[in-house]
Amino acid sequence: MDTNSAGLEMTELTVAQLVVLAQDNDREAFGELFQRYRPAIVAGAMNRVRNADEADELAQDVFIQAMQKIGQLRTPEAFGGWLRQIVHRMAINRVTRNRGAVSCDPETLEATCASDLSPDQVVSDQERAEAVRDSIDQLCDLDQETLTAFYLRGQTLIEMSNQFDAPIGTIKRRLHVARKRLAQRMDSLQAAV
Repeated sequence: MDTNSAGLEMTELTVAQLVVLAQDNDREAFGELFQRYRPAIVAGAMNRVRNADEADELAQDVFIQAMQKIGQLRTPEAFGGWLRQIVHRMAINRVTRNRGAVSCDPETLEATCASDLSPDQVVSDQERAEAVRDSIDQLCDLDQETLTAFYLRGQTLIEMSNQFDAPIGTIKRRLHVARKRLAQRMDSLQAAV
């Protein structure tokens, strides 16, 4: 039975009382907060990441963050809302970071990797891909970097904006111009053939 220094059971304390104790490094008080709020935090995480394992992991990360930052909470009664804000921010970060990650079972992977193309189509696609690469190589460095970042590395406009230290509008314009130049190169290659 967990009790605090006043002899009260942790389960008898209010959230605000538990937060004050946790801010004084009382691990048992934080453990009680964890027990009370964990189901709601896991449910909130599940609403955002849509995966039970990810939601459980996110909830753990939220409580670690909360334990580290609980001293910054000025209104102990606001603990629940404060936790929900942490879930919201951390879920956005997790989803953004894992945006490209997709998992699937081996059967699904094999089924999606099977090619229904004829050998002629495969050769044609390879030649087209080589022509695109050659055309990209003929573009200026900025066009090459822009197209490579967006199409080959799959970067978002925001990521490219950060990488190139340019506003998103500028990145959109660069992509538009680079695509036009690439199309012109491809047209001139096809006309030569």
